[in-house]
This record gives sequence, C-alpha cells and structure tokens, in this order.
Amino acid sequence: MVNVTISITTDIKEMIDRHPEINWSEVARQAWKEKAQQLELLNKLTIGSKASDKDVDELAKLLKKGIAEWHERR
Repeated sequence: MVNVTISITTDIKEMIDRHPEINWSEVARQAWKEKAQQLELLNKLTIGSKASDKDVDELAKLLKKGIAEWHERR
C-alpha cells in the first residue's frame, strides 16, 4: 500500500478532530475507491461515444435538474 498526503482546510480538520473514533484514512480510501469506480464505469459507457463535451455538460445539467425535482416531490 502507498501513502498519500492531502491538504485540507482548518474547518475540515477541526470537524475531523471532533471525531477521533472514526478511521479517517479508511473513509478517504473508500471515497477515492468509489469515485474511481464511478469514473471507470463512465469510461466504459462512453467508449466510442461521439458526444462532445458540450453535449455531456448539457446532459449533466438535465440529470441534476431531474434528480433535484424528484427529491423535491418526495
């Protein structure tokens, strides 16, 4: 396993320090793993896609709007 050093704001550090019972390295490891897996899936889904960056941005906006509206109705 490799070590990674990150920089965080003082506010985040203070919040983390209030919860010493949490294994923050594991929290970070899981968050990075989840994000990397999402990106891998995105890469698989978009291989050979002819969509432009603009197309992707527009689709992302529509998805975010739809998700927000769905949550508002619940």
